[in-house]
Amino acid sequence: MNIRERIERNEELTLIEEACFSKNSKGREAYEELDSYRTCFMHDRDRIIHSKSFRRLKHKTQVYIKTTGDHYRTRLTHTLEVSQIARTIARGIAVNEDLVEAITLGHDIGHVAFAHNGEEVLNERLPGGFRHNEQSIRVLKKLEKDGKGLNITIEVLDGILHHSGLKSGDDSRTLEGQIARFADKIAYVNHDIDDSIRAGLLNPRDLPEEYTGVLGETHSRRIDTLVRNLVDKTNENLADGIKRVELPEATFNALYGLRSFLFKNIYHGMHLKDEREKAKFVLGKLFDNYMDNVQDMPELYRYIAEEEGAERAVADFIAGMTDDYAIILFNQIYVPKIVIY
Repeated sequence: MNIRERIERNEELTLIEEACFSKNSKGREAYEELDSYRTCFMHDRDRIIHSKSFRRLKHKTQVYIKTTGDHYRTRLTHTLEVSQIARTIARGIAVNEDLVEAITLGHDIGHVAFAHNGEEVLNERLPGGFRHNEQSIRVLKKLEKDGKGLNITIEVLDGILHHSGLKSGDDSRTLEGQIARFADKIAYVNHDIDDSIRAGLLNPRDLPEEYTGVLGETHSRRIDTLVRNLVDKTNENLADGIKRVELPEATFNALYGLRSFLFKNIYHGMHLKDEREKAKFVLGKLFDNYMDNVQDMPELYRYIAEEEGAERAVADFIAGMTDDYAIILFNQIYVPKIVIY
């Protein structure tokens, strides 16, 4: 028995029967010999965390664009918070923590610069629209490793594809994927409140009492309440033969209510309107420029332009940019340089 087989044996001894067992994975699109030390999901986790796309998340905005403070979340710190919350939930339910970790580490790997403002720009310009969860799949299957992709397992891809949204109806096929979906919302609703208070755009007293009365008055209390409620309700479901990750109705409504409050007052609020428009202007101009100058993009994207069309290639190129890189390119292309004669 090698180390991987020993880990797989431990899964059989410690996980519930509804969990996704590593040895039962549906595998990868391209066949690979199994690793002797790592399960397939451990291998996926390592591939994601060592990818260039994952490293770029540290310079992609979560909500606040080009902030001077050191403590605002980036897309990378958001990802790590989601992963931590999801792993705690996975242990509480006794499902596959390695699968949950791989899904959560990769769930936003296709996100655009400048938060959801970048996604809006590409959604307007790309025929068929642009959704960051689908782009994450595209990054992992096609764009990473210079167009070779990472050959990630079907279960991890399924969890990443279905991590967006909050209401039921388009759930992951695995409990682990459903956990990742809830962990994403638990993380960003609470840390975006925290960052908004830090930025002076929210006062804790601004939060609706009908929601904080259910979830708690502090950041840590709200996360604790949501995690405990999610674990307890899901374990109740499983005991009743219902294979679904779920919050109690009152807790779900409170989480959804806070999320809606943030959309109205922060994400789409007037405080950040000017910065949102600037960010969209930058990415819009870059998109237009590269549509007219496909030859100026790196080789991979020139190849995609030939195979799938210029819009698809330009969207892929821009989706991979960090905030800083997008601004640098914008300045190089559109800002006049000082010339001394």
